[in-house]
Amino acid sequence: MKILDKYILKTFLITFTTVFVILFFIFILQTVWLFIAELAGKDLDLPMVFKFLMFSMPRIIPLVLPLSVLLASIMTFGDLSENYEFAAMKSAGISLQRAMRTLVLFIALLSIVAFFFANNIIPLAEYKFVNFRKNIAQAKPALAIAEGQFSDVGLYNIKVNKKSGENGNILTGITIHIKSNNGDGSKKVIKAKNGELISSKESSILQLVLKDGNYYEDVIPKKYEDRDKMPFVKSSFKKDIINIDLSELNKVDISDESVSNTNTMLTASELNYTLDSLNKNLKTDIISFSENISQRVGIPKSPKIKLKKETKPFQKNILSLFDNPKKSEILKIASSNLSSTIFSIDASKTELTNKQKNINKHLSALYDKFVIAFACFLMFFIGAPLGAIIRKGGLGLPIVFAVLIFISFHFINTFGKRISQEGGLSPFMGAWMSSFILTPLAILLTYRATNDIGLINMDVILAPFQKAFKKIFPSQN
Repeated sequence: MKILDKYILKTFLITFTTVFVILFFIFILQTVWLFIAELAGKDLDLPMVFKFLMFSMPRIIPLVLPLSVLLASIMTFGDLSENYEFAAMKSAGISLQRAMRTLVLFIALLSIVAFFFANNIIPLAEYKFVNFRKNIAQAKPALAIAEGQFSDVGLYNIKVNKKSGENGNILTGITIHIKSNNGDGSKKVIKAKNGELISSKESSILQLVLKDGNYYEDVIPKKYEDRDKMPFVKSSFKKDIINIDLSELNKVDISDESVSNTNTMLTASELNYTLDSLNKNLKTDIISFSENISQRVGIPKSPKIKLKKETKPFQKNILSLFDNPKKSEILKIASSNLSSTIFSIDASKTELTNKQKNINKHLSALYDKFVIAFACFLMFFIGAPLGAIIRKGGLGLPIVFAVLIFISFHFINTFGKRISQEGGLSPFMGAWMSSFILTPLAILLTYRATNDIGLINMDVILAPFQKAFKKIFPSQN
């Protein structure tokens, strides 16, 4: 039996390693393709590009590992069945469960390693990856200004619609928000049709040349009642030059790591600690909001209402007690208070919803660490019996089945997590939905392979139709 176990394990490991390397290389190429615009033409040396890719590699493992287990299982057991090796085992009294025993132990060990990897290596790599991209962007200002979004560069928040040119230094559709240093709340905005970034290695000054634009600045009146008029200054220009001092930006240490607050960077214990704080914060905000809104609309804190013995009849039309000017004033105040209360409720609802979404994302990140470990087991118990049933090895039919099953698993997993983050499902159900749906398939395939039943029993499917046909056409019997 030990010789048989070694043979099956060796066959599986060779296939698994080959498939894993090929799939990993394919997904790495996909990563390069996704970030090619961020890496190409940015004057990045080879070590920095290598670090960029190295830090992005671990995030690929949750996709590659289950698919590799699934495909290797189908190919291994498909080869054994196709070459009648399983038939020889069964004739010697060796069942499918016995043949799978060694591989089950290996998959169990692989699941433990996968959980350790997801809990420790992937958060560390994500931590390195995010900080490395941030530091590159600060050290290379051409990288810092991204298309279609606001980017911080020194005292300026810059957005461009399009970047072109050899080094991405030609800008089109520029919007610049200048940060206020005096704390008066004034806003300064510059909009220009196009511009150009000019820099040199000898100087620490980055010149942003703007063309055909306008300059807007809010004027903060000294009197508070004049602020409703919202005065501002507007001026236009054909050409304007902004000098950005890069002396501080260029002091960036590429190994500096200051961003550490995303859910993908945390281990299971850190996620549990963070979730405890987030839930307490959410409950505090809900209680605070409920108390504030109750005071605003005049609802007493205590639900108990003391009734007096003598009560005056309720006045149905309270406004009838006042004259017309007073009525108008009361209605304006009521309308203003109502609008203010509705605005406060909407703003608080949005804030509380975003906080709940953040909690859901942390819960999903926590459950994902366990899902990847279970996925290895699940894919093995789908792939191994499926390979024994279809009796086909190689890279033909097994790849078709593996891709279809894994796409279904990945789609359901992504769909469930997206819905759970929006509050449509609990984060637990969202993260485990794909596993719950495919687990019956694994049980069914294992049962059919163990009992030598084909993938689809056509007799069972055709039997009702045959009976109906005999009743309709009895002369054809």
